[in-house]
Amino acid sequence: METPHLVIDGVKMRGNIERMAGVAQERGVALRPHVKTHKIPRIAGEQLEAGAAGITVAKVSEAEVMAEGGIEDIFIAYPLVTESKIRRALRLGRTVSLIVGVDSLEGARRLSEAAASEDAVLDVRLEVDTGLRRTGVPAEEAANLAATIESSENLRLRGIYTYRGYVLADGSPTLDLERAGLEEGRLMVSVADQIRERGIEVEDVSLGSTPTAPYAGGVEGVTEIRPGTYVFYDRMQARLGVCSLDECAASVVATVVSRPREDLAIIDGGSKTFATDVQPNAAPLNLEGFGHVVGHPEAVLERLTEEHGMLRVGREDDLAVGDTIRIIPNHVCSTVNLHNEVFLKDGEGGTERLKVAARGKLE
Repeated sequence: METPHLVIDGVKMRGNIERMAGVAQERGVALRPHVKTHKIPRIAGEQLEAGAAGITVAKVSEAEVMAEGGIEDIFIAYPLVTESKIRRALRLGRTVSLIVGVDSLEGARRLSEAAASEDAVLDVRLEVDTGLRRTGVPAEEAANLAATIESSENLRLRGIYTYRGYVLADGSPTLDLERAGLEEGRLMVSVADQIRERGIEVEDVSLGSTPTAPYAGGVEGVTEIRPGTYVFYDRMQARLGVCSLDECAASVVATVVSRPREDLAIIDGGSKTFATDVQPNAAPLNLEGFGHVVGHPEAVLERLTEEHGMLRVGREDDLAVGDTIRIIPNHVCSTVNLHNEVFLKDGEGGTERLKVAARGKLE
């Protein structure tokens, strides 16, 4: 296995999968993990075997890959507005159970017209913005849009969904995950009740990221949680207190290629190997460097260029040219998407090479 490469500890991964399945079961909610983290149908299958009700994806192309891999219940948690993507979703919906996202009147119109032209009915969930200020209709406008969707002959409104992460209602990030999760859950249940007051059935109330799922999922009226990162965890989740570094199943193995100075070591992995979307020292996480260097507590992966990683090391650090090191990335989801394959270790000395089948599926 040439470096740099991404290795997955299968024992830790399966433990993470089972624990989140237990969280969902204890709270009486469905688990629909977001597969953006691993992008591998085989691992999605393991999540389903552990009790997940279905999976979540962000793009039609991801859904197509997962369907080809045998996954039969898929939610595209993203507004589809171009005719080509809607047509692809309609085709996919003939072979698997499919739900798609919508967050605007124009989006609903486009979905409805395309479905009508194929004499089909498309299951949709209405996305609600609960504080992240990304996609999603404002909470106070959700009931009106839900009524419009409900009146569309070729759309079936299944429910509502949101993604908020570790932020509060005002959009500010927080380390108080319980408060964030409870706010998220209660706001969504309130929106669902407002829609029901209009005589519209709301079957699904879907929410929750890895840090907030245990709390949001415990709010009465929530029906589904959609965490993703939990399958591997990463340094960001450890900093949030969601897991320990020892529970992180994914790490990058890299080789020291140069020791030009006593306080500097260069590895063969840079920004084409490690995600850079979670920046060092950004509040509230305040992470030092781009990953946790396992076994070298004073080493900091402080700079990246495309093919080089620069580690600040202690003068007494014995890292030598040719040594390999293991680094837990700050953000594993974006890191996985940089790799064509991962190496899954089974805990008994065996290693299996798995293709990241949905890597680069951006459309």
